[in-house]
Amino acid sequence: MDAEAFVSGVIRDLETSGLTEKEKALFRFVDRVNGHSISITPSNMETLHAAGWEDDAIYYAITVCALFNFYNRWIDASGVHALSDEAHRQNAKRSATVGYVRK
Repeated sequence: MDAEAFVSGVIRDLETSGLTEKEKALFRFVDRVNGHSISITPSNMETLHAAGWEDDAIYYAITVCALFNFYNRWIDASGVHALSDEAHRQNAKRSATVGYVRK
């Protein structure tokens, strides 16, 4: 399966996607962070620990989710135009080739 089909599968249906069960557990948690963060309890962390995630990875997942929420709201409110699907594809290829950080 090529990368674009893989990502499309994850977006379409997490549960039937090609992600590992460990990855799916983290994505379920991030979905909860995104929409119902006030309802997160220690049992949610226990589920992630049981799936094999360490606290630092959970912290980073929460941080990335929070930052994307901030960025999306800022962009929506400020009127910045969204990138096209093709621009996203090109940026993803560049990030996969040279990394996320630009020098």
